[in-house]
Amino acid sequence: MVTPLQKPPKKNPQLRTRVPTLPSHYRSRSALFMAAAAAEGRFMLQVCAEPDCESVQYPARDACACCLSDRLVWQDVSPRGNLIATSTVRTSTNTYFRERTPWRLGTVHLDIGPSVMCHLHSELVVGDEVQLINRLDKSGQSVLLALPLERAQLQEDDMQLRELTCDPKFRRILITDARNPNAYALAKSLLEAGATTVFVGEAESWRPYPDRAKLESLQGVELVSLDVTDTSSVQELAGEFGGKVDILINNARFVRPGGIQGRGDVGFAMDEMQVNYFGMMRLAQAFAPAMTGRSADGVNSAVAWVNVLSVYSLVNNPGFGSFSASNAAAHSLSQCLRAEMAASGVRVVNVYCGPTEDEWHQPLPPPKVPAGTLARELVKALQAGLEDVYVGDIAKDIRRKFMESPKVLEKEMTSLETL
Repeated sequence: MVTPLQKPPKKNPQLRTRVPTLPSHYRSRSALFMAAAAAEGRFMLQVCAEPDCESVQYPARDACACCLSDRLVWQDVSPRGNLIATSTVRTSTNTYFRERTPWRLGTVHLDIGPSVMCHLHSELVVGDEVQLINRLDKSGQSVLLALPLERAQLQEDDMQLRELTCDPKFRRILITDARNPNAYALAKSLLEAGATTVFVGEAESWRPYPDRAKLESLQGVELVSLDVTDTSSVQELAGEFGGKVDILINNARFVRPGGIQGRGDVGFAMDEMQVNYFGMMRLAQAFAPAMTGRSADGVNSAVAWVNVLSVYSLVNNPGFGSFSASNAAAHSLSQCLRAEMAASGVRVVNVYCGPTEDEWHQPLPPPKVPAGTLARELVKALQAGLEDVYVGDIAKDIRRKFMESPKVLEKEMTSLETL
């Protein structure tokens, strides 16, 4: 049975903060394809491409276990199966698991053929029909967890499932830009998901903006002074609140249409880099050390850093060419941040968004992404423990085409018909 998650009491500063540890992270290169699938929440296994074989493989390997063919293709497959055996680990030589025992493991015979060892949700018993999910563990590698076919009551409160996700429940969250049109929707969705407190960064509080009264009306929201273009502002807030932030959502951005030749100067380009790129760097330098030090701090440990990026960070949109370039720089920086925070287990989540419903994208035709849709998808990504999420039809289409051929996508985006 699931033990209901309890809101943690105020922490005693004299007690030791548990040092971050990681489960084993050694994997073959073949197995990294499962981690790539887990980053997007997909259940993929290798399938033999030989017409007279087509057997499903597990674990990942370089040759088919049935016919020895090296023609193995990663495919989305059915995650359903039957739980045929269980075990409980009560002690371990691995520090990560030793601090979290008892830990349940089991063997699931998949309907598609293989039997796999996996982590177990606490509601499961031998003989149950289950579904497997593929998720990233604290080391950033793929692991499988068996869940009930029918959603269990308080399912997300299961300790082993919570270790694989970044669920906002009982956590304190910082949204960096109150002026962004998505700030209110984000704060509202996070509070509805169980967040304890949502801090919302506000630059130049003397200057009015449309959603300020709506943000102040939300119980659990606290407006704080934060300007991501000002190093002192970022450092001062980190000194005051850095140790309280469990999830940081960097939604700050500066966007203007235009590419290179039409602008005539670099003024807007500098503003885009100051907010979209250097803003993230300032935030990381100030907040990341405290977050990485608290990644094993119990129920409300620091778990996620979220960057809201444009999908044009993957391929330049000449109509917003300079903005796309600043997001490409931010995308590269987020990969560096992901590598630097990996040892702590804090997950860096990139949310790639298509054109949004705001004044700067107003001339563009639909479909565009409403603030409420972005907020819902971001919260769902945290609850599912994802690392990459694409929001909106345009973002999903660009991602699909990027995976097929980046060069073809570039040609399509820069063709005369699209300019």
